[in-house]
Amino acid sequence: MAPDTAIGDELLTRLRRFHEHTFPGIEAQYRDLVADGQHPHTLFIGCSDSRVVPYLLTGASPGELFMVRNVGAFVPPHDGSAGLHGTTAAIEYAVLALGVSRIIVCGHSHCGAIRALYFGGPAGALNLQAWLELGREAVLPVQPTPEALRRTEQRAVVLQLERLMSFPMVRAATEAGTLTLHGWHFVLEAGEVHVFDVDTGRFVPASLATHSGSGPYQPAPVDEAPPPASAAQLGV
Repeated sequence: MAPDTAIGDELLTRLRRFHEHTFPGIEAQYRDLVADGQHPHTLFIGCSDSRVVPYLLTGASPGELFMVRNVGAFVPPHDGSAGLHGTTAAIEYAVLALGVSRIIVCGHSHCGAIRALYFGGPAGALNLQAWLELGREAVLPVQPTPEALRRTEQRAVVLQLERLMSFPMVRAATEAGTLTLHGWHFVLEAGEVHVFDVDTGRFVPASLATHSGSGPYQPAPVDEAPPPASAAQLGV
Protein backbone atom coordinates (compact mmCIF):
# COMPACT_ATOMS: atom_id res chain seq x y z
CA MET A 1 0.00 0.00 0.00
CA ALA A 2 1.21 3.49 -0.83
CA PRO A 3 -0.23 5.85 1.80
CA ASP A 4 0.80 9.01 -0.05
CA THR A 5 -1.29 8.13 -3.09
CA ALA A 6 -4.34 7.49 -0.94
CA ILE A 7 -4.47 11.05 0.43
CA GLY A 8 -7.55 12.76 -0.96
CA ASP A 9 -8.51 9.73 -3.07
CA GLU A 10 -12.22 9.50 -2.36
CA LEU A 11 -12.75 6.50 -4.61
CA LEU A 12 -10.11 4.49 -2.77
CA THR A 13 -11.74 5.41 0.52
CA ARG A 14 -15.08 4.17 -0.75
CA LEU A 15 -13.58 0.93 -2.03
CA ARG A 16 -12.06 0.24 1.37
CA ARG A 17 -15.32 1.11 3.10
CA PHE A 18 -17.18 -1.39 0.92
CA HIS A 19 -14.67 -4.16 1.62
CA GLU A 20 -14.42 -3.51 5.34
CA HIS A 21 -17.97 -2.52 6.28
CA THR A 22 -20.47 -3.41 3.54
CA PHE A 23 -19.19 -6.69 2.16
CA PRO A 24 -19.13 -8.63 5.46
CA GLY A 25 -22.91 -8.29 5.62
CA ILE A 26 -23.46 -9.74 2.14
CA GLU A 27 -20.46 -12.06 1.89
CA ALA A 28 -22.57 -15.21 2.18
CA GLN A 29 -24.86 -14.00 -0.57
CA TYR A 30 -21.93 -13.38 -2.91
CA ARG A 31 -20.44 -16.76 -2.11
CA ASP A 32 -23.72 -18.38 -3.12
CA LEU A 33 -23.80 -16.32 -6.33
CA VAL A 34 -20.30 -17.49 -7.16
CA ALA A 35 -20.98 -21.12 -6.31
CA ASP A 36 -24.38 -21.32 -8.01
CA GLY A 37 -23.88 -18.68 -10.70
CA GLN A 38 -26.12 -15.75 -11.41
CA HIS A 39 -29.83 -16.22 -12.08
CA PRO A 40 -31.26 -12.73 -12.54
CA HIS A 41 -34.98 -12.50 -13.19
CA THR A 42 -34.88 -9.11 -14.92
CA LEU A 43 -32.99 -7.40 -17.72
CA PHE A 44 -32.93 -3.69 -16.90
CA ILE A 45 -32.25 -1.44 -19.90
CA GLY A 46 -31.72 2.04 -18.51
CA CYS A 47 -30.21 5.37 -19.42
CA SER A 48 -26.59 5.98 -18.46
CA ASP A 49 -27.71 9.11 -16.58
CA SER A 50 -26.03 9.15 -13.16
CA ARG A 51 -29.34 10.01 -11.47
CA VAL A 52 -30.93 6.71 -12.51
CA VAL A 53 -29.90 4.06 -9.97
CA PRO A 54 -31.68 0.75 -10.71
CA TYR A 55 -30.99 -0.81 -7.32
CA LEU A 56 -32.54 2.17 -5.55
CA LEU A 57 -35.62 2.10 -7.78
CA THR A 58 -36.27 -1.62 -7.53
CA GLY A 59 -34.84 -2.49 -4.14
CA ALA A 60 -33.04 -5.37 -5.85
CA SER A 61 -30.23 -7.36 -4.28
CA PRO A 62 -27.04 -8.54 -6.01
CA GLY A 63 -27.85 -11.21 -8.57
CA GLU A 64 -31.40 -10.03 -9.36
CA LEU A 65 -30.80 -7.52 -12.17
CA PHE A 66 -28.87 -7.99 -15.40
CA MET A 67 -28.25 -4.42 -16.54
CA VAL A 68 -27.59 -2.53 -19.75
CA ARG A 69 -26.94 1.17 -19.53
CA ASN A 70 -26.60 3.42 -22.55
CA VAL A 71 -27.35 6.97 -23.61
CA GLY A 72 -31.14 7.30 -23.76
CA ALA A 73 -31.94 3.67 -22.83
CA PHE A 74 -32.20 2.89 -26.54
CA VAL A 75 -32.57 -0.51 -28.19
CA PRO A 76 -31.14 -0.91 -31.70
CA PRO A 77 -33.41 -2.79 -34.11
CA HIS A 78 -32.44 -6.39 -34.68
CA ASP A 79 -31.00 -6.51 -38.21
CA GLY A 80 -29.49 -9.98 -38.16
CA SER A 81 -25.93 -8.72 -38.44
CA ALA A 82 -23.07 -9.84 -36.21
CA GLY A 83 -20.79 -7.12 -34.92
CA LEU A 84 -19.77 -5.03 -31.95
CA HIS A 85 -23.29 -4.44 -30.73
CA GLY A 86 -23.14 -4.18 -26.95
CA THR A 87 -26.83 -3.65 -26.19
CA THR A 88 -27.86 -6.32 -28.68
CA ALA A 89 -25.38 -8.81 -27.21
CA ALA A 90 -26.70 -8.14 -23.70
CA ILE A 91 -30.31 -8.73 -24.79
CA GLU A 92 -29.35 -12.00 -26.47
CA TYR A 93 -27.41 -13.17 -23.42
CA ALA A 94 -30.15 -12.20 -20.97
CA VAL A 95 -32.86 -14.04 -22.87
CA LEU A 96 -31.00 -17.01 -24.35
CA ALA A 97 -28.44 -17.76 -21.62
CA LEU A 98 -29.91 -16.35 -18.42
CA GLY A 99 -33.57 -16.90 -19.22
CA VAL A 100 -34.82 -13.67 -17.67
CA SER A 101 -38.58 -13.43 -17.24
CA ARG A 102 -38.82 -9.63 -17.49
CA ILE A 103 -37.28 -6.85 -19.53
CA ILE A 104 -37.62 -3.30 -18.25
CA VAL A 105 -36.92 -0.26 -20.43
CA CYS A 106 -36.47 2.73 -18.12
CA GLY A 107 -36.39 6.28 -19.42
CA HIS A 108 -36.50 9.33 -17.21
CA SER A 109 -37.34 13.01 -16.96
CA HIS A 110 -34.82 15.69 -17.96
CA CYS A 111 -33.06 13.20 -20.23
CA GLY A 112 -30.09 14.71 -22.04
CA ALA A 113 -30.43 12.26 -24.93
CA ILE A 114 -34.01 13.32 -25.63
CA ARG A 115 -33.12 16.97 -25.30
CA ALA A 116 -30.28 16.49 -27.78
CA LEU A 117 -32.77 15.18 -30.35
CA TYR A 118 -34.27 18.67 -30.40
CA PHE A 119 -31.27 20.89 -29.68
CA GLY A 120 -28.34 18.80 -30.94
CA GLY A 121 -25.48 17.16 -29.06
CA PRO A 122 -21.89 18.19 -28.39
CA ALA A 123 -19.75 18.98 -31.41
CA GLY A 124 -17.42 16.21 -32.49
CA ALA A 125 -19.43 13.42 -30.86
CA LEU A 126 -19.98 11.51 -34.08
CA ASN A 127 -20.85 8.18 -32.47
CA LEU A 128 -23.27 9.91 -30.13
CA GLN A 129 -25.00 11.67 -33.01
CA ALA A 130 -25.50 8.38 -34.84
CA TRP A 131 -26.71 6.66 -31.66
CA LEU A 132 -29.28 9.36 -30.92
CA GLU A 133 -31.03 8.59 -34.20
CA LEU A 134 -32.45 5.54 -32.44
CA GLY A 135 -34.78 7.97 -30.67
CA ARG A 136 -35.64 10.15 -33.66
CA GLU A 137 -38.98 8.45 -34.30
CA ALA A 138 -40.22 9.55 -30.89
CA VAL A 139 -39.68 13.27 -31.60
CA LEU A 140 -42.81 15.40 -31.86
CA PRO A 141 -43.28 18.05 -34.58
CA VAL A 142 -43.72 20.79 -31.99
CA GLN A 143 -41.66 23.30 -30.07
CA PRO A 144 -39.56 21.53 -27.40
CA THR A 145 -41.47 22.67 -24.33
CA PRO A 146 -41.07 20.82 -21.02
CA GLU A 147 -44.31 18.95 -21.74
CA ALA A 148 -43.15 18.00 -25.24
CA LEU A 149 -39.87 16.73 -23.84
CA ARG A 150 -41.71 14.65 -21.24
CA ARG A 151 -43.98 13.14 -23.86
CA THR A 152 -41.00 12.42 -26.10
CA GLU A 153 -39.22 10.65 -23.25
CA GLN A 154 -42.26 8.44 -22.78
CA ARG A 155 -42.74 7.86 -26.51
CA ALA A 156 -39.09 6.79 -26.70
CA VAL A 157 -39.69 4.12 -24.04
CA VAL A 158 -42.60 2.67 -26.04
CA LEU A 159 -40.47 2.77 -29.18
CA GLN A 160 -37.79 0.66 -27.48
CA LEU A 161 -40.42 -1.87 -26.35
CA GLU A 162 -41.47 -2.21 -29.98
CA ARG A 163 -37.86 -2.64 -31.06
CA LEU A 164 -37.37 -5.42 -28.53
CA MET A 165 -40.01 -7.39 -30.39
CA SER A 166 -37.80 -7.35 -33.49
CA PHE A 167 -35.47 -9.75 -31.64
CA PRO A 168 -36.56 -13.31 -32.53
CA MET A 169 -35.76 -14.68 -29.07
CA VAL A 170 -37.67 -11.86 -27.35
CA ARG A 171 -40.71 -12.28 -29.58
CA ALA A 172 -40.71 -16.06 -29.13
CA ALA A 173 -40.45 -15.85 -25.33
CA THR A 174 -43.05 -13.09 -25.13
CA GLU A 175 -45.54 -14.93 -27.28
CA ALA A 176 -44.91 -18.09 -25.24
CA GLY A 177 -45.75 -16.18 -22.07
CA THR A 178 -42.35 -16.73 -20.43
CA LEU A 179 -41.18 -13.14 -20.86
CA THR A 180 -42.91 -9.82 -20.16
CA LEU A 181 -41.92 -6.32 -21.26
CA HIS A 182 -42.22 -3.31 -18.97
CA GLY A 183 -41.95 0.38 -19.87
CA TRP A 184 -40.95 2.84 -17.15
CA HIS A 185 -40.49 6.60 -17.01
CA PHE A 186 -38.69 7.75 -13.86
CA VAL A 187 -39.69 11.29 -12.83
CA LEU A 188 -36.53 12.43 -11.07
CA GLU A 189 -37.98 15.41 -9.24
CA ALA A 190 -40.92 13.39 -7.87
CA GLY A 191 -38.99 10.24 -7.03
CA GLU A 192 -41.66 8.13 -8.71
CA VAL A 193 -41.70 5.77 -11.66
CA HIS A 194 -44.59 6.00 -14.09
CA VAL A 195 -45.33 2.61 -15.66
CA PHE A 196 -46.71 2.08 -19.15
CA ASP A 197 -50.21 0.63 -19.34
CA VAL A 198 -50.85 -0.86 -22.77
CA ASP A 199 -54.62 -0.93 -22.24
CA THR A 200 -54.87 2.85 -21.87
CA GLY A 201 -51.77 3.83 -23.82
CA ARG A 202 -50.66 5.99 -20.90
CA PHE A 203 -47.94 6.11 -18.26
CA VAL A 204 -49.43 5.74 -14.79
CA PRO A 205 -47.70 6.71 -11.51
CA ALA A 206 -46.65 3.59 -9.63
CA SER A 207 -48.62 4.82 -6.64
CA LEU A 208 -51.83 4.52 -8.71
CA ALA A 209 -50.94 1.61 -10.99
CA THR A 210 -52.30 -1.92 -10.72
CA HIS A 211 -49.21 -3.52 -12.29
CA SER A 212 -45.53 -2.79 -12.88
CA GLY A 213 -45.92 -1.88 -16.52
CA SER A 214 -46.78 -3.69 -19.73
CA GLY A 215 -45.37 -3.76 -23.21
CA PRO A 216 -47.31 -3.26 -26.44
CA TYR A 217 -47.73 -7.01 -26.90
CA GLN A 218 -49.93 -8.95 -24.52
CA PRO A 219 -51.02 -12.60 -24.84
CA ALA A 220 -54.66 -12.94 -25.86
CA PRO A 221 -56.84 -15.49 -27.64
CA VAL A 222 -56.16 -15.43 -31.37
CA ASP A 223 -59.73 -14.47 -32.26
CA GLU A 224 -59.70 -11.56 -29.82
CA ALA A 225 -56.16 -10.29 -30.21
CA PRO A 226 -56.05 -6.68 -31.48
CA PRO A 227 -53.16 -5.56 -33.67
CA PRO A 228 -50.12 -4.43 -31.65
CA ALA A 229 -50.21 -0.78 -30.65
CA SER A 230 -47.40 1.40 -31.91
CA ALA A 231 -45.80 4.49 -30.42
CA ALA A 232 -47.41 6.55 -33.17
CA GLN A 233 -50.86 5.20 -32.31
CA LEU A 234 -50.48 5.68 -28.57
CA GLY A 235 -51.14 9.06 -27.03
CA VAL A 236 -47.78 9.18 -25.21
